[in-house]
Amino acid sequence: MKKTLIISLCSVAFALAASAQDPAASAAASPADAAASPAATVDTTAPGASLAPGAVASPAAAAPGTTVAPVPAVGAPAVPAAPGTSPTAAASVTATVAPDANAAAQPAATEPAASGNFFIDNFRKGGPIMWPILIVSIVALTVVLERCFWWGARWFRRDPKRVEKVFTAIETGDVDEASKLARGSRDPVLRMLWNGLNHQHASLQGALQVAAGIEIKRAGRFLVVMDTLVTLGPLLGLLGTITGLIRSFSFLGSEELAVQAVTGGIAEALIATACGLGLAIFCLIPFNFFTSRVSNLEFELQTAATNLEVMLGAKSAAEEMAIHGTAQSVGKGSSI
Repeated sequence: MKKTLIISLCSVAFALAASAQDPAASAAASPADAAASPAATVDTTAPGASLAPGAVASPAAAAPGTTVAPVPAVGAPAVPAAPGTSPTAAASVTATVAPDANAAAQPAATEPAASGNFFIDNFRKGGPIMWPILIVSIVALTVVLERCFWWGARWFRRDPKRVEKVFTAIETGDVDEASKLARGSRDPVLRMLWNGLNHQHASLQGALQVAAGIEIKRAGRFLVVMDTLVTLGPLLGLLGTITGLIRSFSFLGSEELAVQAVTGGIAEALIATACGLGLAIFCLIPFNFFTSRVSNLEFELQTAATNLEVMLGAKSAAEEMAIHGTAQSVGKGSSI
């Protein structure tokens, strides 16, 4: 049990570490790289052209004998155009070389930094209710993995051929051989049969019921937890929906309506609802599957216990009839 839980927790940790990696970090280009490129290109091929640092002029724009005025930096006073240069050309060169840096930097300052990972970004947008949903999701994934490992191990522990041998030995009247065959087995049916055979003289039915109850309890472990998570997931999503809508409507009473804040609250509500429903769906399917497996195991145990009771009852009845017949024959012989 402990080994299975440790393996399940390690699997969950590896899955979370893999999902938290940023696959787009190596492919995404930094905005500072584009800003670090040379701000101006000086063309020295045109004869007689004189360009100041920071100015851009192409061979077509800089005619022979034309002097291009230097372009002032952002926020610096305007410099009059050089002699022989039209104001229109100077304005175009200025607009090309020195764009409005404040207009380009303002959106970058207002937009939230994105990590590039789909799960992390949506987790941040989902609001504070995403933390309880994350904890519940980890618990659900651990329980599902543990149950999968347990039922998989039980599948390899099944030994139907030995069960048939035990019943064959009981039919032939060799109860000791049947007990030896059932001893030390990891099959739940054989364990129950062995317990009943060892206590048949005290209380066969009680021993079978106790052994079957222990096996069913082992098979139904954590089903209550999964049932709770199926109900808890949508409730947490609904709570996230309410908090997101409250956040959205809290901005409607302000003088300046922040559209981004309102849409962020709606996104929080939708993301929390989707995660809660996804958690419930993820737990519902394994819960129904494991419940059906427990029902099948209960049926197998009940069938095997009934067969054992019938066989031992028939054996006891045959022995009583034999003893009674012997007693009657002895009585008749003595009367004669």
